[in-house]
Amino acid sequence: MSELFDAVDALVASRSTLPPPVERKRLRAAHGLTIDEVATALKVRRATVSGWESGKTEPRPPERDAYARLLAQLAELYPAPADAAAPLSAAAVPATFTAVPAPAEARPLSTGPAPEAADMTATENTQTSSTPASAAAAPAAAPGPAPTTRPTSTSRRPGAKKAAPAATPAEAPTGEADLRFENGPLAVVDVEDGKVLAYCVGGLVLDVPAKSLQSLVDWTLKEAKLGQPKLSGPGRPADPLIVLTAAACERYGLPVTLTQEERIAGRIPEGHKVIKQLTRADWQLTKRGFGPWARIYRPAKGSDRQCVQLCIPSWNALDARFWSTAAQLPPAELARVLGTYAARVMTPRGSTAVTGLELMTALHPPTHAVRDEETGVLRQADGKTPGSLGKDPIDPMDWPPCEVPDGHPVLKDLPRFHVRGPAEKLFEEAYDWARPLTDDECLRSNLVGLDVNMAFAAGANGLVVGLGEATHVKNPAFDPKLPGSWLVDLSHVDLSRVKAGKEWVELDGALLPSPFTPKGDRPTGPAWYATPTVAYAAELGYDVTPTEAWVRYETGRYLDGWYTRLRDAYLTTMADLGVDADLSPEDFLAAMDGYKNRDPEMAIVISAVKATVKGGLGKLRERPRGEGWTSGEPWRALSRPTWRPDIRAAVISRTRINLHRKMVKHAAFTGQYPVAILSDCVVYAVDGESPLDFLPYREGKPLPGGFKLGVNPGLVKHEGTQTVLWGEGAREQFKAPELNLARYIKDGNLTDKDNGE
Repeated sequence: MSELFDAVDALVASRSTLPPPVERKRLRAAHGLTIDEVATALKVRRATVSGWESGKTEPRPPERDAYARLLAQLAELYPAPADAAAPLSAAAVPATFTAVPAPAEARPLSTGPAPEAADMTATENTQTSSTPASAAAAPAAAPGPAPTTRPTSTSRRPGAKKAAPAATPAEAPTGEADLRFENGPLAVVDVEDGKVLAYCVGGLVLDVPAKSLQSLVDWTLKEAKLGQPKLSGPGRPADPLIVLTAAACERYGLPVTLTQEERIAGRIPEGHKVIKQLTRADWQLTKRGFGPWARIYRPAKGSDRQCVQLCIPSWNALDARFWSTAAQLPPAELARVLGTYAARVMTPRGSTAVTGLELMTALHPPTHAVRDEETGVLRQADGKTPGSLGKDPIDPMDWPPCEVPDGHPVLKDLPRFHVRGPAEKLFEEAYDWARPLTDDECLRSNLVGLDVNMAFAAGANGLVVGLGEATHVKNPAFDPKLPGSWLVDLSHVDLSRVKAGKEWVELDGALLPSPFTPKGDRPTGPAWYATPTVAYAAELGYDVTPTEAWVRYETGRYLDGWYTRLRDAYLTTMADLGVDADLSPEDFLAAMDGYKNRDPEMAIVISAVKATVKGGLGKLRERPRGEGWTSGEPWRALSRPTWRPDIRAAVISRTRINLHRKMVKHAAFTGQYPVAILSDCVVYAVDGESPLDFLPYREGKPLPGGFKLGVNPGLVKHEGTQTVLWGEGAREQFKAPELNLARYIKDGNLTDKDNGE
């Protein structure tokens, strides 16, 4: 009988109605899936899925049935707006296919956040991007009118300074406001004239009746209506963030500043009276304890998650290296800055580095809930969420030795003072290269620096990375589409003659850095490289023959959604500062002149967004910190699925390669070569003071594949101009013929500290 039912189900499915092509694409994008991921799951070609979404072709059995089920599940998670095409109904799929309902609200999948660790920077890159996809959506929308009825603890102070509309709470994924979070993602709590006030986004101010920290936590969860909708279907909403000013710390029994011992420990002592009060009220802290970014929670019961994030600026929660002067802002202005960041990136979960990493997880949660088809009860699904890095970290002893940093457990049997060379260690880092000026360059008037916008974010865009463990292969055939690490000799690549497209071009290879090493030195033998680096050697026209590799066969464009979110945040905020994506090169340079002074608060947001990119990528290979760790022993960061040094290496590799490709194009066309490079900044010796004096624009169009002025990630801006005499004088002063002038080109300031002396 079951065979008959299956036959009937298949017959119904073969005639059922699928949503229109535009809705298919919307559903896929809403869940953060790429076309490649859908194609892989359905075992069809990428072009096939693309055809289904464009309406050029229609799916046929048996793929049609599986595709219908996928769309049905996504339609449950992301209902179409009322004015959009009708979503796929349950009747449109076979009866044996039960749609999975939205999981996040039903059952939180953890009772607390992953432990935080130190900020670590990384590198950036590349491709030209368009204006933000969400520019017309929530982040820039003006806040709606305040409800006429509010809790008794709420008021709008008539004298309060109203924040800019950019700080309005982000909308729910469905496009409808989530009333649970109607007051925004966060509040800055301050004390004025003995009265406790909570400054929210959009100029809203709430009266806070709480007289103790534990009652403040209760008020936040029960009355404040703070929080942020989830960023992806399988995810969960962000916990409310409470920022305590120095006055609020004093009011609630916390120290205004930390002692030196507490700063080193990163927390106040466990025996502090406030912690004891929280414990008596059944509140708990994460393993990080009560520090600048503290999380206070109770274990979840069913769908009832109780967790509040605290941020204490006077404890250096808002590090000036990344948040500029945010910690010194008045409460209303600080609420605007943090609220804008939360709406456009996400509610901060810690430092910008921690938030960058948390954004990856929020967009691709490792776990998700499913409904049991027999009982109808939601439960955590077996296995990881497709497209994520999984819920379980890779066992430390399963890591490829070449990919891990010194001190990792997999290297514990190495001799104590052994130094790994290129043939033992993957060393993909950003450029730090410089060379002496030629006689001709010494006759030029100026050194002009170009800086690549959001370079590392752009390098992550479209990058295929491994989603699982690596497989060891001997004498593999190189596959540029396969992420991994390759042991290969690239010393034969000669930059004097390379392929640029289909044509061979002659260059002065001695004036270009090698694309294969951070210091620009030509390799001398076999070394480990990430896939983008080896692929570039082949692109330049040279054979590559790896002798060994660690490759990953489960792949995906894991960072695409992360890049898009940060790109949109960057471009929307730059537009607030008067720098739009459609400006001419001349207008762009003019708009960039003093842009941070037009709105210093939004300039802080820009700094934080950039730091989120670099810090998030850096934490993919977080090193041990603090006392008590012994080389060869595991450290805390290894316990999370997002400890992925291979992904960090691939992004940095692609960033460096993309910059080198632009330099080759520029040299082949103009005969000009870089004299210094630091990460994403490249310096040329030229006549003139502006990039327009030497970049080859024709009728407003840049050299294809070369440097292009503009605000989009991967395009370049003017970093600074100094005279050639300044550069030569600096090198003479410090007796360093190859002093990296890119480090100082912005303002010309050169100090002993900068040079490590």
